[in-house]
Amino acid sequence: MPREKFKHGRHAPAFIMLFLAQEPAYGLTLLNKMEKYIPYNKIDSAAIYRTLQNLEQEKLVESYWDTAEPGPAKKWYKITVSGLNKLTEYKNDIEMRMKGFQFFLNSYEEIIKKQGDDIE
Repeated sequence: MPREKFKHGRHAPAFIMLFLAQEPAYGLTLLNKMEKYIPYNKIDSAAIYRTLQNLEQEKLVESYWDTAEPGPAKKWYKITVSGLNKLTEYKNDIEMRMKGFQFFLNSYEEIIKKQGDDIE
């Protein structure tokens, strides 16, 4: 399947809320965590901020400004109680998807074993 068929950042809201459940963060911190821990889930800074804006509109995260540090003010985000509940929904969805993926992988392995040398 050509690379452009894959939707990048597809699970960004789940990962962003996971990181915010660990600790409050601002956009660049979240982008760096995504690049470090989930490098296959490509996302750019614009997508991070769009996702944060959507999560805030849904009241899953809330923001506040930090003006205490030198330099420009930073908009920090933290997860809400509703966000934690949504995170549980994401967890349950991911577990169900993993079962489907595991079925696929197991079935694929059985096919490969039966086919033997016919498959490269």
